[in-house]
Amino acid sequence: MDRLGDAAVDEICAVGYDGLTVRNVARRAGVAPATAYTYFASKDHLVAEVFWRRLHALPPSRIDGRRSAAARVAAALRDVTQLLAAEPELAAAATVAMLATDPAVKQLRDRIGLEIRLRVADALGADGDRGAVRALDLAISGAMLQAGMGHLNYDELPDRLAEVVALLLGAHR
Repeated sequence: MDRLGDAAVDEICAVGYDGLTVRNVARRAGVAPATAYTYFASKDHLVAEVFWRRLHALPPSRIDGRRSAAARVAAALRDVTQLLAAEPELAAAATVAMLATDPAVKQLRDRIGLEIRLRVADALGADGDRGAVRALDLAISGAMLQAGMGHLNYDELPDRLAEVVALLLGAHR
């Protein structure tokens, strides 16, 4: 499965999301297409799974309780946005893939959202409220969509989201 994931990222970098096929990823990984389709129902499923694995593999955010809630959340989101900036082609493909109606993609979309939401909630700690978490959910997904559409560069996301966090939580850096 790791070979398929690495091959998928290589293929996305070579041909982009539109040119991506599970068959070509399988060929690049040196496995039979039937093997790849055993794991992934579609290219959207494959891309979402690769993104989920990268996100889930991030180490937990270090939460410094001496810092403001805004600083803690901005730091937690910086970990996620640096992942996006490190592999912008994968991030852009994942943004498209996660909009698919495939049930397997929906499960991954839910996992991805939960992973990010938990990072935000952990960073907020006792200072947090559900409204702030929901608002930050919208900000994060909107930021990913903006970057996926090319309106922002992925490397701009950490600072942009830190601004949003400061506005939402009433803190200044």
